[in-house]
Amino acid sequence: MKERDKMHTGELYLPGDEEIMKEQTACLEKLYDYNATRPSEGEKRARLLKEMFLSIGEGTYIEPPLHANWGGAHCRFGKNVYANFNLTLVDDTYIEVGDNVMMAPNVVLATAAHPILPKLRAKTYQYNAPIRIGDDCWLGAGVIVLPGVTIGRGSVIGAGSVVTKDIPENVVAFGVPCRVIRPIGERDREFYFRNRRIDPALLEE
Repeated sequence: MKERDKMHTGELYLPGDEEIMKEQTACLEKLYDYNATRPSEGEKRARLLKEMFLSIGEGTYIEPPLHANWGGAHCRFGKNVYANFNLTLVDDTYIEVGDNVMMAPNVVLATAAHPILPKLRAKTYQYNAPIRIGDDCWLGAGVIVLPGVTIGRGSVIGAGSVVTKDIPENVVAFGVPCRVIRPIGERDREFYFRNRRIDPALLEE
């Protein structure tokens, strides 16, 4: 089996393989072009994202600079996703992001890892595990999501959290390591920040 074929299986492989490096460099060339766009070049940015990503939905926008090991080539983003400055995608295997997801500045989604055993690390071995983020999630500033994690639909991850394990649907979770604090409930339909009330008209369909 080629090293390239092991990237999506969870097996140990050598990321410096010549075939891998050639393909990865081509992806990074497009990422460079994306980050070099001007603020007025919205149409160009949208076109480049469609070329760079495995799939990307309508209305999705990523603020440059974007950092990505493979320029988004292993990423599926849904509709109306917004990612603020300095999103980092360690996309050596698949990252799936649902619809209507918001990511604050400096979010890291990291699918790649290395063995604990120093002898294997010295030989540069790596393995990858996919990340999945459900619809309607919000990841606060500086959130780090580690390999193999799934975040359930509608959940909010507080700023600065390190997500090491799966998070269920419709909860507020934060911390290092990230843990569930409470479910999203009725109070969240009444207040949007501390004691600031939501105008009921905003909740009408």
